[in-house]
Amino acid sequence: MSDDLIYANGINGLSGEYLVRPLQSAQLAARAKELPEDPEVSQQLEHVWEAISEPTWGLPFNLHPENVSEAGWAVVFRSDESDAVKDALAPLIEHRRRADGGQVKVLDYLPGEGWSQWLRRHGTAPGNVDPEKVPYYVLLVGSPDRIPFAFQYLLDVEYAVGRLHFDDTDGYRQYVASLVNYEEADVAPREQAAAFFGTRHPFDGATQLSADLLVRPLAASFQPGGRFAAAIPRYQIHPPLLERSATKAALAEILAGTGPLGRPALLFSASHGMGGWPPGHPDQRARHGALLCQDWPGLGQINEAQYLAATDVPADARVHGLVACFFACYGAGTPQADPFWHKPGEPPPIVAEEPFVAALPQRLLAHPQGGALAVIGHIERAWGYSFVSGGQGQLLPFQNAIGRILGGQPVGYAMKDFNEKYAQLSANISEILEQMGFGKLVPDAQLARLWTERNDAQNYVVLGDPAATLKVA
Repeated sequence: MSDDLIYANGINGLSGEYLVRPLQSAQLAARAKELPEDPEVSQQLEHVWEAISEPTWGLPFNLHPENVSEAGWAVVFRSDESDAVKDALAPLIEHRRRADGGQVKVLDYLPGEGWSQWLRRHGTAPGNVDPEKVPYYVLLVGSPDRIPFAFQYLLDVEYAVGRLHFDDTDGYRQYVASLVNYEEADVAPREQAAAFFGTRHPFDGATQLSADLLVRPLAASFQPGGRFAAAIPRYQIHPPLLERSATKAALAEILAGTGPLGRPALLFSASHGMGGWPPGHPDQRARHGALLCQDWPGLGQINEAQYLAATDVPADARVHGLVACFFACYGAGTPQADPFWHKPGEPPPIVAEEPFVAALPQRLLAHPQGGALAVIGHIERAWGYSFVSGGQGQLLPFQNAIGRILGGQPVGYAMKDFNEKYAQLSANISEILEQMGFGKLVPDAQLARLWTERNDAQNYVVLGDPAATLKVA
């Protein structure tokens, strides 16, 4: 594989071809230079990066961000949200007040409001996390066409942010009841174990990268003798399901809790995510972000038996208390427009009639037998540069996130390395583009790597309550 090629995950569900062919660095470098960064946002991100680089992570020095009762928790509804949705969230709000005490707030979002505008209206500003005004843990409620993904990305730089969106109020009620039940129960419904799942196709550079440089070494780092094994001594780390073992049936067994791996508390998967259904297509919302498995025979061939979609999670599946991490194209959701792939001088192509949360995590979070605690996934496409630089794996953000989750820290806080990376790379790119304006020559490969890494780190989101925490004995 050429080191000059940048691999994006994602397979077209109608054709079986790549959503995007591997790109030359020059192509993405041109895209990075085409639209300059918003000067105000860039400046604010630089300020935030300075704040979150401090040991206190931007919070007052006497507060610990991993402690929800100290850092505070808030739910955010759009100003015109229905009473039915607010009523569905009411038991969780009361549960947080009973369980965590401290700062628990109900905040509103006004249509069209930007990140910094919203913070100012609530009495604070970027780079200044004050839980008495805006708590550190923030749960956004509603679809991304009502509270945009862009707002979530930017707020997530210094806060621990999650999102809930379901197509009806029953989904909200089911998730809330499952989460409250999990946190109030004396016994966890899942085993102290973690499962890793990774496809690897001999004809496909993207899954070769993700299997060899992400899934395999990531699992090994937590297994006996691995770098982080001593940090999670109570957990069994199952041998990863890779290549021939990474079938749709095997993944379905993990979710059903019926296979040899039992009911692990954490599932990490890396595969192609499904996309390609055009705006308005009846299958787009149901199948975008479905997980392509090893059953896929090759480019130009595709059918439903080769990927796991929301409809493949049976009614008797046992996912209650699960934390799932999906490294996959559209694994958490789909934006309205494609920010990566378009011709210079033309507007980005429309991907969907409106942005939406993926159906598979929605199904897991609101499962009738008890929902997952959280699903971590990707908005838009997932890129090989997320974990590879110079041909070597860069796994620490993934290792830290998994280690924190297994160690009993809140899911939203566990993702802080990705937020740090987004802020740092944003500041770096702004500086480089400014220097290029004064004639500095920057290799295409360097600019493309930074730009893709930055966007990729930005696009990881938490679906579910960011304060959700695995029970640790």
